[in-house]
Amino acid sequence: MKSALKSGLLALAAAALPAVAYAHPAIGEAAGFSHGFAHPISGLDHVLAMVMVGVFAFQLGSRATWLVPTTFVLVMALGGALGVAGINVPFVEIGIALSVVVLGAVVALHVKAPLAAALGIVGLFAIFHGFAHGAEMPENAAGAAYAAGFMVATALLHVAGLVLSYLIGRAGERHGLFVTRTAGGLAAVAGVGILAGLI
Repeated sequence: MKSALKSGLLALAAAALPAVAYAHPAIGEAAGFSHGFAHPISGLDHVLAMVMVGVFAFQLGSRATWLVPTTFVLVMALGGALGVAGINVPFVEIGIALSVVVLGAVVALHVKAPLAAALGIVGLFAIFHGFAHGAEMPENAAGAAYAAGFMVATALLHVAGLVLSYLIGRAGERHGLFVTRTAGGLAAVAGVGILAGLI
């Protein structure tokens, strides 16, 4: 059990390593696929929320395994379009921080939400994450590549959450559940720290 817990926490830490700071400043010259790809992995808030979406999807199982992450990516693209269009979305930073708290808590509590509710939750938070990416999308031809970059990075973070859950689950149903719930709790606590401006 200690081994499973250690593995789960190390995997969560590894997923968060690229997140050296919480903020959404432009990353150098915000142009092209590589800059779009870097944006979702440049902040602890984005990384934790994306990984928790994957873990949540895994916990729900069945069609939710692919519908929850797919919904997030598609609605995030809509949020990105709002950012590009300059349409104001209020409380973006608060919404992003709350996404970490809520998604972490949902995983920690092992909430078996109905599929429609799960899609609604991730869709709501995807708007905020997408807007944060889209607001920095270049208006020139590199914009499409930038959008593809942040969507691919987000999808890969979801996959990381799914794979992490699968690997932890191999430790045994009881121990695996303990580790994923602990990871969710740690993410929720980190989200509170982000919301309070402590992280």
